[in-house]
Amino acid sequence: MAHGLPLAEAMRLLAGATLDEEAPDPDWAEFVAGPWLAETLRGLRAPSTLAAVDPGPVLNATLRPYQQEGVRWLSFLTRLGLGACLADDMGLGKTIQVLALLFLFKRDGTDGTLTARPSLPVAPASLLANWMQEAARFAPDLCCMLAHPSGMAREALQALDAQQLTGVDLVVTTYGTLPRLPKLREVSWRLVVIDEAQAIKNPAAKQTREVKKLKADARIALTGTPVENRLSDLWSIFDFTHPGLLGSERVFSGFTKRLSETGHFGPLRILIAPYILRRLKTDKRIISDLPDKTELSAWCSLSTVQAIHYQEAVKALARALGSSVEGIGRRGLVLSF
Repeated sequence: MAHGLPLAEAMRLLAGATLDEEAPDPDWAEFVAGPWLAETLRGLRAPSTLAAVDPGPVLNATLRPYQQEGVRWLSFLTRLGLGACLADDMGLGKTIQVLALLFLFKRDGTDGTLTARPSLPVAPASLLANWMQEAARFAPDLCCMLAHPSGMAREALQALDAQQLTGVDLVVTTYGTLPRLPKLREVSWRLVVIDEAQAIKNPAAKQTREVKKLKADARIALTGTPVENRLSDLWSIFDFTHPGLLGSERVFSGFTKRLSETGHFGPLRILIAPYILRRLKTDKRIISDLPDKTELSAWCSLSTVQAIHYQEAVKALARALGSSVEGIGRRGLVLSF
């Protein structure tokens, strides 16, 4: 009987990113991808080589070449049941790439290959209007629902369940609203998308825990900053999109500590590369007709009264810091000024 490795473990071995300290000795152990995995990895690492997909005229927009590649890449991953981290620069159209993907799902759902089920984008409240406006503009044929107090009566919102989502393609909610809608955790979503995915960088935060409880065929993280401050930010996002790939938080912390001691993060980059796609506005190969950013420095001088108040605040803070305040109390004191 043939025995295979779980995909996550196979990917770690191929990347040389064994998470525990007992890594196989490279002098006697060599790992090679089989034909299927090798072909799959080629497609994930070079989306331009993937077969073209076309959402059709129902998408009220013409996708740029890099967006077409993004949709192919997202489609390829999600059809394999894998997650994705689309980390394009802000302004490169991450939302419209997801909308195009939903049209592919909707079309395929009519021929029995996929069950037509709703998808759930979770976004900061500041992006709700953007999601609804872009859906109305580019995807008017999608049936959209705003699961938020701003778009639905509170009683109806609390009663929202899978039965009421029949025929709905897209349900948009916020990180703050999600914990108050426990019935959404019972829905089997076709796709869960987290926008501004750095919002779940804290694994202990309530909104992070709630997002990770959602059930879906595939998960997508959208973020222009996959790592804001620490590599643990990346772990939390991948724990959502690819649970288990980077191990537990404790194991990943030990793994990255060992990598930092060697100064070589290649194994981590190789491990996550198939699942993260990042394009930059500064790359002329991606978008050549975007004008260069113009930066202007505007100096604003304080008035005499403002300068006096500022100096008084500085002196007051210095006196307060001169006391015995330590630790988190000291940090809170600084932030209070």
